[in-house]
Amino acid sequence: MEPLDLARAAADPDRLAVLGAVAHRARGAGDIAAHTGLPDRQVLAILGALRQQGLVTAEDDGYALDQSTLREAAASLPQDAPPDERIGHGMTSDERRILARFFRGQTLVELPATRSKRLVVLERLALEFEPGTRYPEPEVNAILHRFNADTAVLRRALVDEGFMDRAEGEYWRAGGRVDV
Repeated sequence: MEPLDLARAAADPDRLAVLGAVAHRARGAGDIAAHTGLPDRQVLAILGALRQQGLVTAEDDGYALDQSTLREAAASLPQDAPPDERIGHGMTSDERRILARFFRGQTLVELPATRSKRLVVLERLALEFEPGTRYPEPEVNAILHRFNADTAVLRRALVDEGFMDRAEGEYWRAGGRVDV
């Protein structure tokens, strides 16, 4: 089953309720009707359609979600791009694993909520700035924008965590490792 077909099949609230009812364990049609509040006749019609689509199987103890169909659909989805090799430059293997969770190509898709992981990401971003160089805010924004459009959040996080300082509209490296 293609992922789009799966989404179409599950887009109906009644079908989704039936799928939810059989997701954890096999159930009989009457049990599904009681669980979902749908009439028996409607449940049977939905089960028939879901069986034809390969999402539900009929077993001795009732109807069950065919998890292999879901796995196949998930496997056919496009995979996220790995982080650009440049992202891991100068970082340890543990740090590269963390960065791989938050970067796609050179794009930072999410700033981690966990402080230890956020510090790894910010450390990497700080490497984009030369120690001893003062940067006007528009230049800082241009550098950070290569990684994520929300430059204000990144600037603030870099300052708050001590990787950069600012005064009078200028920013400079204040911490983090130096790339040699």
